[in-house]
Parts: sequence; C-alpha cells; structure tokens
Amino acid sequence: MTDIFTYFLLVADATVRMATPLILAALAGLCSERAAVIDIGLEGKMLGGAFVAGAVSYLTGSVWLGLVCAVVACLLLALLHGFACITHRGNQVVSGMAINIVVAGLAPTLGHAIFHINGDTPSLPMASRFMSITLPGAEMLHGVPVIGPIYYELISGHNLLTYVAFAMIPLVSWMLYKTRFGLRLRAVGENPEAVDTAGISVEWLRYRAVLIAGALCGLAGASLSTALGASFIRDMTAGKGYLALAAMIFGKWKPGLTVTACLLFAFCDALQARLQGVELPLVGEVPVQFIIMLPYVMTVILLAGFVGKVVAPKADGIPYVKER
Repeated sequence: MTDIFTYFLLVADATVRMATPLILAALAGLCSERAAVIDIGLEGKMLGGAFVAGAVSYLTGSVWLGLVCAVVACLLLALLHGFACITHRGNQVVSGMAINIVVAGLAPTLGHAIFHINGDTPSLPMASRFMSITLPGAEMLHGVPVIGPIYYELISGHNLLTYVAFAMIPLVSWMLYKTRFGLRLRAVGENPEAVDTAGISVEWLRYRAVLIAGALCGLAGASLSTALGASFIRDMTAGKGYLALAAMIFGKWKPGLTVTACLLFAFCDALQARLQGVELPLVGEVPVQFIIMLPYVMTVILLAGFVGKVVAPKADGIPYVKER
C-alpha cells in the first residue's frame, strides 16, 4: 500500500512540474482569445522565450536577466502578431503559424552561431537556473504519515516558476471576472461594436490582451530551459503550445476548466515517462513510441468525444473594421 501511495505521489509531483509551461501558455491563449485574437503562435513564443532565457542565463550567469529577456522577446513577438492581425487585419492563424515557423528555424540557427553545438545552449550551472524551493516546515513534517509526504513531495520542492504558474490561475480569473479591464476584454471578444460605441479603443484593448499573452509565454518558455530543464534544446517545446490551445478549448475559454485540462495532459505526460520500460500484465513491455504519443492521443480523444458543444467568443478571429 505504501509503495502504491508513493508511486502516485511521485506521478502527481511530476504532473505539477510538467503542467507549469502548459498552464502559463494556456492562460496566455485564454487572455488573447477572450479579446478575439487567435494565437496559434503560442508554440513559437514559448520556444523563443526558452532560447532567450537559456542563452542569456548562460552568457550572463543571471537567471533573472534571462527571465526578463525572455519576457521581452515574447512581448516583441506578440507585438509583431498584433501588428499583423490587429493593425493590418491579417489572418490570425497564418500570422501565428508564421511566428512558429520563423522561431523554430531562427532559435537553433542563433544557438549554433553563438555556441557552435547543434543549435542548443550549453548546460546551465545551478546559479543560472531556477532551482527547487523547500517550503518552511517541509523537512520537519517529512516523517509524518500521509500529510508529511504530500507536503514534502507534492507541495514543496518545486521551482519558483511553478509556484508563479499556479499563482497566475486566481490572478487571471480575478482579472477577467472582477475588474473593469477584464469586463472590457471579454466584451471586445463578444461584441467589439458595442465597445467601440462606448468610446473604448478596440485595437488598444486587443493589443493589451496580446501583450499579456506574450508575457505569459515568456514565463512558460523560461520555465522550460531554466527551471524544468538545464539548457535550451532544439524544438524543446515539443508541441506544448498546441496542447495549451487544446486545453483552452477543452476548458471552454474558462480559467478553471482550462487549468484542469492542463493538469490532465500533464498527468498523461508524467505517466508516460514512468511507463517506459515497464512490463504490464497480459501486455508485456509497451513500445516506447506508443507511450510517448499518449498525451497527444488523449488530447484528440478528449476534444473529439468529451468536450461537448464548444462556443468560442463570438468575435474570435474576426478582424474589427471600424465603421466610418
């Protein structure tokens, strides 16, 4: 019984860690699409943030400077997306995919030019990473049955950006549903004409939503290379931006349900890491390729059969043309 409890506790601990970039990216997409700007470019912005955070942290020895530069880089990519889609009313899906493609090629190219190791960055020293934090009382409670291991393994021992990601959940919810800005943001995604009639700039609201998404993507990318990992690796996002979009759709553009979907996808990811090489009864050893695709298969199954009717913001993806 103890072994089973420990096993599931370790899987839950890994789920929390792996959910960090998904939660940040999904909340980014949520803020953007609530203002009716589709952001397929989450993947590219996360990858760009991961590269900048890893490269700057290694070159300067400061993980904080790496984090700031990652956020700034993603803000610039968000501004590029906004310039194409909001100012010039371009196709939002095409713009997002263009960012994904450009960053996927540019990041390893710059990495190779700077570090000369196949587009990756060198391994970061501990001083240039966000290391795990032991919360007060964790060591003291470690020996207490049930409560101690849960607090020590599941709640304590995560890096700063993991705690930031979970703190963002109530913060984004409060911003969307309890503030005037959040009300206007949701309104501009449903009825931009009414917002414009009230004398509020639709473009400026959408730009702010896109910039919030960019900042969150910067945090998500930095968490991959300086917190969950110890360097930037080519294509290290591995589709997490698209999983975040799927989680947002599964969550019906609501923060609570979106985060629940992120945790579900992260659980599948954590589980597949522990199932590799394990002999299952009546099945034997499951092929590694099948286990690795488990999170993505779960995404397709959930979106195809269990989401139900999905209603996006009414103006989602529709450029706003002000009537003269």
